[in-house]
Amino acid sequence: PYPKALMTPLSSKLLQESCDEVTARWPSLDARAAIICGSGWSTVLDAATVLDTLEYRTIPHLGSPGVQGHSGTLASCELDGVPFLVFQGRRHFYEGEGWTPIAVPIAITKAFGIDQILLTNSAGCIHHDFQPGELMIITDHINMMGANPLVGATLEGWGPRFPDQSSVYGTKGIERLRSAGGKAGVVLHEGVYLATSGPVYETPAEIRMFRGFGADAVGMSTVPEAALASAAGLNVSAVSCMTNYAAGILDQPLSHNEVTETTAATMPKMQALLREWVLSLR
Repeated sequence: PYPKALMTPLSSKLLQESCDEVTARWPSLDARAAIICGSGWSTVLDAATVLDTLEYRTIPHLGSPGVQGHSGTLASCELDGVPFLVFQGRRHFYEGEGWTPIAVPIAITKAFGIDQILLTNSAGCIHHDFQPGELMIITDHINMMGANPLVGATLEGWGPRFPDQSSVYGTKGIERLRSAGGKAGVVLHEGVYLATSGPVYETPAEIRMFRGFGADAVGMSTVPEAALASAAGLNVSAVSCMTNYAAGILDQPLSHNEVTETTAATMPKMQALLREWVLSLR
């Protein structure tokens, strides 16, 4: 079982304190979408105009990410007249601080009345036809983290006691990414993302099991945010960058350096896709 501190239910009071700090700093912000950047994705929108930034460490209950490739900055941006927020980096469950830091970006998105959110991550290829350097639209997910951020009292404004998860990513979200990929000239796979708690990589036996479950890619994030955002009524889109083959597919160890190196090499595709996704919100 997880330590009790990691299983502390989300608190409306703490999330509200996070939101109050950001909305007080940006009282007139009017954004059309929010993007949460996974490992290596933080510079994906360098072409956008950055209007203002806040460091994660200055936002109550969010704190700085503890992983290479996550810069820990919230940016108010604009691209060809489309205003949006970018969370440059995410907090992870394996960092040992519970669900609150993971939920704060979703709460801030809600607080500004934003209804479109794009989640990005780096993932290991499980599907035999996927290769590192390719991108995958997440069409569904499997939660193998052994926990759920919605455990605890029902939070006001965060959906019903038992949120429906039959269409977390939604037809419109998937179609928006398909269209963006077509305009950007980026080939996109589609598939199921499976999340484990981390921080260890999976064993070859686990990967064989996950493939049998129907998973196409594996990582250590995104699912909690997707579940929270979907329950709160946000329109969720999500995309993975395939950064490595999952354990046992190749006869070599896995490393985070491989993750960051592959995302850096794939950056032109990622930039083109996200640019078109933002422009689709005009």
